[in-house]
Amino acid sequence: MKHVLEFEKPVMELREKISELKRLTEDSEMDLSEEIVTLENRLEKLETDVYDRMQPWDRVQMARHPERPTTLDYIEYLFTDFMELHGDRLFGDDEAIVSGIAKFKDEPVTVIGHQRGKDTKENIRRNFGMPHPEGYRKALRLMKQAEKFNRPIVTFIDTKGAYPGKAAEERGQSEAIARNLVEMAGLSVPIICIVIGEGGSGGALGLGIGDRIYMLENSTYSVISPEGASSILWKDSSLAKKAAESMKITSYDLKELEVIDEVIPEIRGGAHRDIEAQSARIEKVLSDALTELQGLDSSQLIEERFLKYKNIGDYTYLDI
Repeated sequence: MKHVLEFEKPVMELREKISELKRLTEDSEMDLSEEIVTLENRLEKLETDVYDRMQPWDRVQMARHPERPTTLDYIEYLFTDFMELHGDRLFGDDEAIVSGIAKFKDEPVTVIGHQRGKDTKENIRRNFGMPHPEGYRKALRLMKQAEKFNRPIVTFIDTKGAYPGKAAEERGQSEAIARNLVEMAGLSVPIICIVIGEGGSGGALGLGIGDRIYMLENSTYSVISPEGASSILWKDSSLAKKAAESMKITSYDLKELEVIDEVIPEIRGGAHRDIEAQSARIEKVLSDALTELQGLDSSQLIEERFLKYKNIGDYTYLDI
């Protein structure tokens, strides 16, 4: 059986029961069609109850699903002629970030995204999707190249956060992220950012300054993980579920707070159920955004990007 999340178990058990009855029907002369229809109707209702009423912690678990599509998965379905480019020209190549040039509907674009592994061996190679500073410098190198050749930039965000190790700090982790924020704010080409899994801390924000910010329905975007927040607030990481409910980290919360532009609906049961269909939903949003943004000149892009971030949140000026 594929990986099943705790809240999904009743759905999966009923699906297995239906499959078993169908096998019995095929292997014998018993007619169980009536029972199968009854169970399928019950399954439809159960799926609605489970997936349409997911709680914040359920979405956190879905964002972390081991079978959840990665940046490279979406590149395969969304783009053609992808050519990966490596290295930051300073230290080395960070495999926690993939970057390159490709075509989206025959138009050249630059694609950059966090990349985690699908198994233990690949996760170790890609540092579990947690970039080092050279990853962010590689990303910035590709962004500046995109600006030079007037190519739109598409970023996919999916990381628990930037790698917090000693070597990463020695090589300028915080400076690398900060420089990306500054440079992305002033790039003269369209930037579209899509959160496809976990969007954690500055590690996510290092690829997250754009003209349009989208989130898949079951992704999260937050300054800290629920476990980290509960450890700080209540000195108990086991209260992560409680933290997730109060942190407003889900796509619908962030759309309501106007931090993101749009929620991209997921296939029922999660994007991993049908990557091709999920990619088609992303493709529609991406196509519309590029059409809209490419109608603006560079000064308009930068000005609207500035206003976009300036208008996030409520604040009051005080006369002193």
